[in-house]
Amino acid sequence: MADLGDARVLILAADGFEESELFDPRQALIDAGATVTLASIKTDPIQGVVHDSEKGRTITPDLALGDVDVDAYDALLLPGGVANPDKMRMQERAVEIVGEFMDDGKIVAAICHAPWLLVEADVVDGRRVTSWPSVRTDLENAGAEVVDEQVVVDDNLITSRKPDDIPAFSRALIEALESDLGDDDED
Repeated sequence: MADLGDARVLILAADGFEESELFDPRQALIDAGATVTLASIKTDPIQGVVHDSEKGRTITPDLALGDVDVDAYDALLLPGGVANPDKMRMQERAVEIVGEFMDDGKIVAAICHAPWLLVEADVVDGRRVTSWPSVRTDLENAGAEVVDEQVVVDDNLITSRKPDDIPAFSRALIEALESDLGDDDED
């Protein structure tokens, strides 16, 4: 496993996140040595769901959206679930954070319904992406080239479709961090 001891990854999530799409990539990042921080609307525990039909585990955010300093992170992870990205795209600061990561050319990884945040931040025009099927029309209308693939890497943007894609999604995120941090070491 790679050593990402210098990597700092921010996760944005709210109530209704798909449990596996937050916990599994988070654990893969931690196992690779990354420091992972969770930000939400408030710092009260947030409730996950399993396939949007039953309650999943909860997790307590490390900080609120208003306390996020994008400069402190190398990558952004956006888990799906239906309710989570729908709530987050209504938060002005969450949308700004996505835009700041993209403007800075930092890694942004979004899975399942999370690309709704990419649409809201207006950062997919001309980009090649994938998502859960019900989000694809929104992505196309925002100017993205939408494909049905397990994981799509378009420069700094990584997208996946569903929980079954998590292993490939997590690998792509870790490989992107390795590449970015390796490039930083050469500077």
